This record gives sequence, C-alpha cells and structure tokens, in this order.
Amino acid sequence: NAGGNNTVRYGNARDLVLGLEVVLPDGQVWNGLRRLHKDNTGYCLRQLFVGSEGTLGIITAAVLKLYPRPRETAVGLCALASPEAALDLFNRFQQHDAAAIQAYEYMSRAGIDLVLRYIPGTALPIATAAEQYALIELATPREGAGLRASLEEVLAAAMEAGVVLDAVIAESGAQRAALWKLREEHSEAQKLAGASVKNDVSVPVSKVPELIRRATDICERLVPGIRCVPFGHLGDGNIHLNLVQPEDADPVAFLARDHELMDAVNEIVRALDGSFSAEHGIGKLKPYMMPEWRGGAELELMRRIKAALDPRGLLNPGKLLP
Repeated sequence: NAGGNNTVRYGNARDLVLGLEVVLPDGQVWNGLRRLHKDNTGYCLRQLFVGSEGTLGIITAAVLKLYPRPRETAVGLCALASPEAALDLFNRFQQHDAAAIQAYEYMSRAGIDLVLRYIPGTALPIATAAEQYALIELATPREGAGLRASLEEVLAAAMEAGVVLDAVIAESGAQRAALWKLREEHSEAQKLAGASVKNDVSVPVSKVPELIRRATDICERLVPGIRCVPFGHLGDGNIHLNLVQPEDADPVAFLARDHELMDAVNEIVRALDGSFSAEHGIGKLKPYMMPEWRGGAELELMRRIKAALDPRGLLNPGKLLP
C-alpha cells in the first residue's frame, strides 16, 4: 500500500486498486478482477490483500484506476523559515486550488546539503539562506489552465506575508528535472554519507511541524552530531525522518542503536496520533512494534485472518505479524 510524491493527489495503492486476482495458500485462485467503482456485495476482499505484504496470498493481476496524463505543469522551489511555514504554504495552495496540487514535498537544509555534497550535477538555485524548503508541483490534464500564474500568485502572497523567504519557478523541462533531483536524490545521498536509521512515519498533516521539531530535538540529544534528515510528503502527513550517522562515527556502533532511535521517534509519533509505518510496511524489521501499536483485539483479528487463510504459515513467514 505504498504511496509516493503524488499521493496527495491520487492516493495510495489502496485507493487505486479496483480489482485483484490472488492465488491463495491452498492453491485456489480468487478472481476479483472487477472494474466497478461501486460494489457492495459482501466484504471488500481486495483490500484484505492490498498492504498485506504477501502474507495472505500472491497477487497475480490487478485492475487499477487510471487518470489523464497532465498536459500542463508548474513547479516551484521555496525557501522557508520554519516547518510551520511549510504547512502554512501548503494550506495556501489548498485554499487557492486544492485539485491542482500534484506534489508538495518538504526538505530540510540538512538533506539539501547532503544532496549537494554527494550527488554530482546538483545545485540549489536559491541564494537566500534557509533551514527548510518545499517543492511544489501543480498539474492539470487541461491546457491553458494558467498554472504558472496560480503558482506565482500564491507564492507572491506568501512572500509578502513572510511565509516564503525566496522562491524559484522552473522555466523549462530541464529546470523542472533539476529541482526534482534535489528531492529525489535524498536517499542516495544519505547512503553515501554513511549509515542511516530510517523512519517512515505519518501524522495528521497539521502536526507535521511538531513532529519534525520534536523528533529532531530528541535525536540530536541522544546522539550528538547526528544528522537528522526529515523529508517527504508533507501534503499527506508522511515524513521520512531519516537519521544519518555523525561524521567519522563508527557505522556499526551507530546502527546498534537503531531500535533506541526508532523508538524515540515513534514515541513522538504515537503522541501525535500517527503511525510508525506510513507506506513502507512492516517486513521483518518492525514486527516487534506491532503489539504495542496494534495490540488487543486488532492484532488478534489480524492473526485470525492469517490463520484462516494460511493455517500452515506458508506465505512470507516472519513478516508483518509478531
């Protein structure tokens, strides 16, 4: 049930699946390849398999929703004074034309600096010093929609209000790609910078600034010199709060503290009514978290479903459920 940069517009995988074909653990094939947007004939079985990480069945075919390809786009990169300003700017774009928002990505100065340091061919086209950045993409399947004018209008008002410190708008496809490269190379830059503890968390959109501030503060206190790199999908509340080892630190010793750091972040996420797994799933790394987060009746129900469909535990053992 992954998402991505455009989840704010199109939703997660779960929102895009109309039908599935699934091979069940006992060898039966369930054909649910329906193309219906409305169907209330019993339980919605496809949603049982989406996001189940292969523990309930093997998906062999899918019917997906498709959307018209955008014919007009406008992309801007903004320098911001604070995480709160990033949220303020997102709200301004929503109020102006929520349907036009294709992506709204948050980046910190720490993440930008790693990209500029480790990824050849990258440059920051904004001279104004800032600790926070937002990448905005507006898109529509219509031509002549005036998206650039809309982008300029919102940014101008935000600059006048002191929300945006500086901004640049892509004038060509090459410039658009260059702006997106600053965001898309975050993960690769972090790999080159050393060992990382990665957190894929989500909170209500209104609480993203508090998450960023509190998580950065606690991790910097736990590991002096740690490089906190929050980035990602502010528009849907999903932040990749990655923690890169201090310069010249022992990567093995740093990674030995992964549970300590993840638990510190997740304690804040829980206090903000969020989730410790926004889109990446549970896998074999995080099942130990499930009893605390999804205990009681909810976890027991998951176990009953697993036992009913896969009583021999054949599919993807050791994943998702503790």
